[in-house]
Amino acid sequence: MFHHDASSITLVTRETATDAEIESLIWELHNAAHAHAFDKLKIEQKWVDARDPIMWFHIYRGSKCASEKYASGTPPCGGSYHAAGDYTLGGFTNRDRDDGVLLESDGRSTPLWNPDAPAGVATQQSKKQEATQ
Repeated sequence: MFHHDASSITLVTRETATDAEIESLIWELHNAAHAHAFDKLKIEQKWVDARDPIMWFHIYRGSKCASEKYASGTPPCGGSYHAAGDYTLGGFTNRDRDDGVLLESDGRSTPLWNPDAPAGVATQQSKKQEATQ
């Protein structure tokens, strides 16, 4: 863990992490949310449980740009967003909504599941993903 505050947690991987590794980490966060098991990932469950109403997980390759969401002054890597992936838990109308996306350097994003689908659908996708690894 690189940084956390009341509404976000910034995680840093090694700079050479692949998209598959970032995706796997997002699925681990998703699974921990549904099992209430963030402590197993060395993220305090109480931080996540206290979200009001959203907790964002920003995942960066390396630490160079990781402070861009909270540091004062000029962002370390320029004005755009440089995360490799995001996991979002909660929402203003649905406290249990979760969303996972891979983020490309060109600004495109790849959703990993439908965040508005019934809760069991993404979990079924997760089990399929685990079976292929």
